[in-house]
Amino acid sequence: MEDIKAMIEKQREFFAIGKTKEITYRLKHLRQLEKSIQMHEKEILSALKKDLNKAPFEAYATEVGIVLNELRFVIKMLPRWAGARRIKTTITNQIASSIIYPEPYGIALIMSPWNYPFTLTMEPLIGAIAAGNCAIVKPSKDSPNTSKVIETILREAFCDSYVAVVQGGREANKTLLEQKFDYIFFTGSVAVGKVVMEAASKNLTPVTLELGGKSPCVIDETANIELAARRIVWGKFINAGQTCVAPDYIYAHHSIKGALLLEMKKYIIKFYGNHPCSNDDFPKIINEKHFNRLLGLLEGEHIVIGGEASKATRQISPTVLDEVTWDSKIMQEEIFGPILPIFEYQNLEDVISKINSRPKPLALYFFTRSKKNERKIIQNISFGGGCINDTLMHVASAHMPFGGVGESGMGSYHGKVSFDTFSHHKSILRKSNLFDLPLRYPPYVNHLKILKMFLK
Repeated sequence: MEDIKAMIEKQREFFAIGKTKEITYRLKHLRQLEKSIQMHEKEILSALKKDLNKAPFEAYATEVGIVLNELRFVIKMLPRWAGARRIKTTITNQIASSIIYPEPYGIALIMSPWNYPFTLTMEPLIGAIAAGNCAIVKPSKDSPNTSKVIETILREAFCDSYVAVVQGGREANKTLLEQKFDYIFFTGSVAVGKVVMEAASKNLTPVTLELGGKSPCVIDETANIELAARRIVWGKFINAGQTCVAPDYIYAHHSIKGALLLEMKKYIIKFYGNHPCSNDDFPKIINEKHFNRLLGLLEGEHIVIGGEASKATRQISPTVLDEVTWDSKIMQEEIFGPILPIFEYQNLEDVISKINSRPKPLALYFFTRSKKNERKIIQNISFGGGCINDTLMHVASAHMPFGGVGESGMGSYHGKVSFDTFSHHKSILRKSNLFDLPLRYPPYVNHLKILKMFLK
């Protein structure tokens, strides 16, 4: 605990010097981070293989590549984002200029999860550094190999008075949350998110919570069924379903449900083979606890596709369930694994009503050729973000904010929004000394009539 307190104090002293507020200093270290990631690419891929059994292609596409792309975009755009921005001045404030100055909060705490341990550590850190903050990074204990490589990379790119890494489990998390930070960025479960927010409230520390929930995938009768099946199978079973924005359950129109199941089975076999638990490229469940939890969710359920499991490799084959109900155990929590329940529906309004009766999801996916149905879904359901006729890909854009709503989280990041998230936008009105409108000063003789004219 004393080490963590000393680390925070060291960062406060460094932040007070003002170096991190220099744009050239930020850019220099973002470039150093990029270089260090490139130098350790093989170690990152190897660590992700050990922790999650991610194939090199999947690991690069969803972890290394996406981080490097974010870094390059931020480096290119940072000088524009970080400058003061002049905005319109109201008539009541003339003669004056109105300017917004983005400034860093100070010391940021970034707590990342195990499912995409590299991406979900580096992306918020890029935003924190771009905005001019110092940061303490707490990677997950459940992905120890990747956490170790992260520490190596950050030690190379930054001094620990600028960016520091804290390793450990619950005790380290507890100690960190007892400290005063200027901003907390947390990615993880809803239950832990509540603990983080409660701890932050004691110091009135602003937070971003990237959580999860049960994200629906709806397929109507007009959809391209083969394409829908291919994209759903990919989006659900990448990383063995351990993705916060993975489709958690399907609502398929009754007229196409049978065809959809056939196409999904076809693509599961095509992507992962007849025995996915023997496929060395199919990711594994992160630990035995989660492996057993997922097997427990399968008990008593009607399996129509998959259902195989290997305790030796901690793999569960892509599995589709039918005949589930909202009272089923699997519908009481986010699945976070390679299991996909399917419901059928006849009326889209009923689907909208059922989704709206549950906590707001982090993502929603809708497969359709109907613009009318598309508008109906987008306008009538609140969710973090999503795709029409695809899955997951909305999170891969540095030009769009990513974040939840309600129980699926608060706050957003990626690209410019990451910079904004870790910045306080300070508003300054610079008033002229040449003219001073007497209207605002008492005594208020006949002032009201004139004021109303100004405010029209």
